[in-house]
Amino acid sequence: MKIIVNSFIAHAMKKNPSRNTHLNKGPSKLLEAINSSIDVDQRMYKEDIEGSIAHAKMLGRQKIISKKDEVKIVNGLKVILSNIQKGKVKFKKELEDIHMNVESMLFQHIGSTAGKLHTARSRNDQVVTDFKLWIRNNSIDLDKLLLKLQKVLISIAKKHTDTIMPGYTHLQVAQPISLAHYSLAYVEMMGRDRQRLKNCIEILNENPLGSGALAGTSFPIDRNYTSSLLKFKKPTVNALDSVSDRDFAVEFLFVLSLISIHLSRMADEVILWANQQFNFVKLPDELATGSSIMPQKKNPDGAELVRGNSGNVISNLNALLIILKGLPLAYSKDLQDDKKIIFSSFDNVSLALEVMTEMWSGITFNTHVMKEAVKNSNATATDFANWLVQHLNFSFREAYHLTGKIVAYANKKNKNLDQLSLQELQKFNKKISIEAKNTFSVEESVKNKKSFGGTSPQSVKQTIKYAIKKYL
Repeated sequence: MKIIVNSFIAHAMKKNPSRNTHLNKGPSKLLEAINSSIDVDQRMYKEDIEGSIAHAKMLGRQKIISKKDEVKIVNGLKVILSNIQKGKVKFKKELEDIHMNVESMLFQHIGSTAGKLHTARSRNDQVVTDFKLWIRNNSIDLDKLLLKLQKVLISIAKKHTDTIMPGYTHLQVAQPISLAHYSLAYVEMMGRDRQRLKNCIEILNENPLGSGALAGTSFPIDRNYTSSLLKFKKPTVNALDSVSDRDFAVEFLFVLSLISIHLSRMADEVILWANQQFNFVKLPDELATGSSIMPQKKNPDGAELVRGNSGNVISNLNALLIILKGLPLAYSKDLQDDKKIIFSSFDNVSLALEVMTEMWSGITFNTHVMKEAVKNSNATATDFANWLVQHLNFSFREAYHLTGKIVAYANKKNKNLDQLSLQELQKFNKKISIEAKNTFSVEESVKNKKSFGGTSPQSVKQTIKYAIKKYL
């Protein structure tokens, strides 16, 4: 057996034994360099072994290989898995990828019987099965990270149902809102991200194993059995499509891109709020840095890097789309880069989620500053206009026009709207009452937004209950 194993390894190092036996010369150093993917796809070792175990069990069940060989292969693969997990394995670059590395190790453990594992299987269906399994497995960790951030945001909402801050449109103060209302907006974004992730996994959860290179196989395989072992809901229905498309990877990358965009928007607001002109928040020291020459500065580096790195994820989505757009059916080696792209984006987004979770857990809110920013911006003008519509039978456009005149008057007098006297207001319309004047209060403005999904403490508390029930 040792002679056989050593022969296999020596041959593998010279040329890929599964594909190059008919060629007179082995690959050049340049081809080996560009062709090798083990540095990237070794991350799929668990999925590769899991898929191979399922395939071996199916081969044994269908009597394509003997029960003895099945047990020998499965036990050998389990030993390899254990050795990799214990850090006892050094992958060989000359063996190209994780699939050949595992096969080579299997030869070392069980000898020539290892060669029976690849019966009724191609590298093409093996690769895409591994890839789907990896995305499905790691989507669970991604969902947990999203949930963790949601929990932090909901916790902030619970503490700040009465904390008033500016709500912006066009980055101009628009209306008073609560900090809870703001925080819950991102809870909903993350909730949709989690749902998109679930939808993505639901669609990809079909088993390509057994598709062969592109045409299926003449062996009497049972794809339903391997689907059951690997917890796929069913086998894919077209072998050619199964091995050639990566739309599931594109969709996963799109979900990652959207998560990244949401995190980038959140990070951008943190950066603004930490600016001295805003002074809404104090960032945790652990996620900020000082200047190399200006000792007074506290730079929001963590948030800036989250914002910046989102560009890499979006670029990766574009890169994968470009790779796919011109590929004829079925498999082309261009698809080797899909793993590199997905792994990079996944790592990026996972780290960004952890950073933003820690950041929002440690942020200190300058609530007084937030409230004063609203008071000094005449953000309750809309509330006054609404009062004119509700109580004086104004059309909204009439109310808007009159309120605009009052705002202009206040600006001319260097006063906020709530600083105007009732007498000053009645110069514009004698029917304006003290009740109308009270609409300029930011507290009353927030309190009155009682519609479902609104910013009032009453509505926000309902939204918190809804979020807890739906997401936690």
